[in-house]
Amino acid sequence: MPQFTVNTTRFDPYKGFKFRVKWDGRYVAGVDAISPLRRRTDVVTHREGGEPNVLRRSPGLTNFDPIVLTRGRTHDTDFEAWANRVWSLGAGVGTEVSLGDFRKDIVIELMNEAGQVALAFKVYRCWPSEYVALDDLDAGASYVAIESLTLEHEGWERDTSVTEPQEPKTAKK
Repeated sequence: MPQFTVNTTRFDPYKGFKFRVKWDGRYVAGVDAISPLRRRTDVVTHREGGEPNVLRRSPGLTNFDPIVLTRGRTHDTDFEAWANRVWSLGAGVGTEVSLGDFRKDIVIELMNEAGQVALAFKVYRCWPSEYVALDDLDAGASYVAIESLTLEHEGWERDTSVTEPQEPKTAKK
């Protein structure tokens, strides 16, 4: 059975290095890493008193892990501006949190090698629980300064309106 319905001769899965993040209807600049989209469902065990010594198992509460976005540090203020909606130093008493707009839905898009959107996931009611404005600095190392944003959320789902794109074929010479 083919793994791809449109590109039936494709064998390789999508690569994890072509992706974009979108919020407020626009793409976020420079995101270079995203932690896994992971959910866990607790296991509830139970048994009746007259049953054999075996526990039954059923699903309990489902919990979604936070998502961490990282990028090289620039002058783009998107991460910081969103984090400041959750708590802002120097705001007046009662206005530290922007209650009306501190949550956002985001979209994470995975693309094929040709840059076509192949899969997308909608993440609902996100808000920053941690903002790192400047990661570790080390004068003896050679790397890019990093900022990160940890997003709590209330779940994600695959965007089924995004379907497998017809991948371009190269002309034979």
